[in-house]
Amino acid sequence: MQLRTDLAVEAREIAGENISGVEFKSYKENNLSISRLRIKNQKAKLSLGKEIGTYITIELPSLTDNFSETDKRLITIGEEIRRLLPVNGLVLVVGLGNTEITPDSLGPKASSRVLATRHISGEIARSTGLDRLRPVAVIQSGVTGQTGIETGEYILSIVKRIKPTAVVAIDALASRRLERLGCTLQISDTGISPGAGVGNHRTKINAETIGVPVIAIGVPTVVDVKTLASDLLDNEYTKQTQKLVSPNNRDMIVIPREIDLLTERAARLIGFALNGALQNEFDLPDLISLM
Repeated sequence: MQLRTDLAVEAREIAGENISGVEFKSYKENNLSISRLRIKNQKAKLSLGKEIGTYITIELPSLTDNFSETDKRLITIGEEIRRLLPVNGLVLVVGLGNTEITPDSLGPKASSRVLATRHISGEIARSTGLDRLRPVAVIQSGVTGQTGIETGEYILSIVKRIKPTAVVAIDALASRRLERLGCTLQISDTGISPGAGVGNHRTKINAETIGVPVIAIGVPTVVDVKTLASDLLDNEYTKQTQKLVSPNNRDMIVIPREIDLLTERAARLIGFALNGALQNEFDLPDLISLM
């Protein structure tokens, strides 16, 4: 059985740590454990089941613990995001997901905390010092079941119109392990499949389909029950177990009891860190005062 995970570090755990074509290093900064995994070729891509590119994983204290906008960890996360962004130009931030389903609401919640600045221009901007703001556009894409439009089609139409230098897509992810829910942040330059976190994969959103670099940011909010059972039981996973964890062939997921709090605080963390990454000429408290 294939273990389901959206996290590159977990894919490496499953496939083995000595795969050729994979660069991996880990380090600590501001009490955060950070790993950088780079998939370099097609062989490594097939072995891990992940796209060629860079994956940054940041291990966090539980997001059910509060944090302030002056937390140095936000600056560290923002710097990791900034490394993957073009230096200049308009950036389109897209919140992927469904606000009606709590574990899938991370994208819209996080994007609502990102400062939209594309419309700020002219003499007022110059006189107030806001002309130093990087242009940023922000949308919540909704899901195909609500709009009847493929998310990739929606984003592509906006990209063609406003011509950003990059897209930042925020979405909920799925983890292999319970202990990573709400405690892990993944940033990658490989794009994203909308709905991956809740098992509803749609057309991929990446540089190939959109035409500009796509930076993906996500926090795991769910664990697939079949993956969890297989992981816990190891070689004891049987067809009988399959029937028990997938009644009537329905896919089940596990979410934390405090999922509302987790998604709210994960959204705040991503929103604040992304603002810092995009607007590096301003201090984070100043940015928050503009929101």
